This record gives sequence, C-alpha cells and structure tokens, in this order.
Amino acid sequence: MSALIQATDLSVSHAGSQMPVLRGVDFRIDPAEIVTVVGPNGSGKSTLVRALLGHVDLTSGRVRRMAGLRIGYVPQRVHIEKALPMTVRRFLSLPRRVGDAEAGAALARTGVPGLESRQITALSGGQFQRVLLARALLNDPQLLVLDEPTQGLDQPGIVAFYELIEDVRAETGAAVLMVSHDLLVVMRASDRVVCLNGHVCCEGTPQVVSAAPEYRALFGAGSPGALALYQHHHDHDHDHVADEGGHAHRHGPDCRHQH
Repeated sequence: MSALIQATDLSVSHAGSQMPVLRGVDFRIDPAEIVTVVGPNGSGKSTLVRALLGHVDLTSGRVRRMAGLRIGYVPQRVHIEKALPMTVRRFLSLPRRVGDAEAGAALARTGVPGLESRQITALSGGQFQRVLLARALLNDPQLLVLDEPTQGLDQPGIVAFYELIEDVRAETGAAVLMVSHDLLVVMRASDRVVCLNGHVCCEGTPQVVSAAPEYRALFGAGSPGALALYQHHHDHDHDHVADEGGHAHRHGPDCRHQH
C-alpha cells in the first residue's frame, strides 16, 4: 500500500539552536489509517506535523507526499480578533469560497447545523472546533490533520469530538493524523500510536484499558468508551519490545519518560 505521506530520517532544528527539535524520525501514514502522535510538551509534535505538511525546512532527511494529496488541516490555535465581525458562513469561505449548500452540509456533518449566521467569537469551544473541522472537510481531504484539536475542551467535549472523528473516517474514508495534547488520552480507534520525544520513542497499537481505575476516574464507569488510556513507562534502555498483542514498539536509547 502506498503511503499518503512518508518521512525518512527526518530532522528539524530551529535557527540559533544547537539541539534539534526532531532527529532521525521515520514516519508514514497510509490511506484510511488513523495515527495519533503523543508526547510531552516540547517533544516536537507540532513541528513534526508542520514538517510533514512542508511548512518548515528540514535539517536532514526527506518527506514524500502522494501526488495531488488533498489535506484538511485543523491547526492547534486559530486567533480571531473579537472586535472583527465574522460569521461562521464567511469563515467557511476562507480562503476558498464555497456555496451555501456545501457549507451547510459540512456543518451538518460535524454536528453543528444552522450556525451559518452566528458570529465566530460567540461560539463555544466545542462548537468552534466542529466549525474548524467542517472547514477542513470542505476540501474533501484524503488526509485529515488535527493538531491538538481538543485543547481547551472539557472531558465530555473531548469524548464527543473523538467520536465525531471516528464517524468522519468511517463516512469519508479519509486517513487521520491526530496530535494529542493529553498524554494519557488517545483515540481508541487509532490504528497506531506514535510516542514522540524529539525522536520516535515507540509506536504500535494503543492499549485499551477501559477498566483501569485511571480510566474510570477520568470518564466514569458509564462512559461510552470512545477513549482509552495509553500508558507506557520508560525507565530503562531497550530496543524492541512486543506488546501482548504482538505489536512491536521501537524505543530510542534515551527514551526515559512516562506518558
């Protein structure tokens, strides 16, 4: 299967810094696959996304993108000046003008129909994230990239948004690359989870521990189960370890963190 995006030995350094933000990263995402990237603050998650999309220069390595790849992007932060009047309908036509029917269908698909006339600044956090997702879907993407999309949402909002992403993948067949801000919470539907800390510490299928006390404390015993905890403790040096399902994890020589 041909990858939508594949990075080989990718390294990125910021100007004036002697330490690379990313070093030796190998990464790929295939059609219809959901991949979630987790890691501590400063681990290079957002830099990896920007490198994959061609928004930052590489120090070394290469990134290959499928020819003509259509990407829908939900950025980590979107700042809209509160004094600037802008309706949801106008926002959906930036930067590419879309018709009323197309805009309405996108809002309905993401669970916020009828918001066209609302001011962007009057939306709740959850509504705004769904509008951002609707805007990304207007491009009919083959790859949907979400950079910490649940930042600022409460736990019920996080659960609902992840369920929505699962539905979108099922309906459209788009691959999803998700960057998670919360190191303990990843999508249960993820095909792969990549742990990043300047390099790829480990990757594999997420462990579903919905019965764990930590999970119940976060979501309650009656949670619909859209989320799962992914816990993997690094307290020694190791190279290749297989989990109980036989999925291999790769570990770097200096991977000594907990997530």
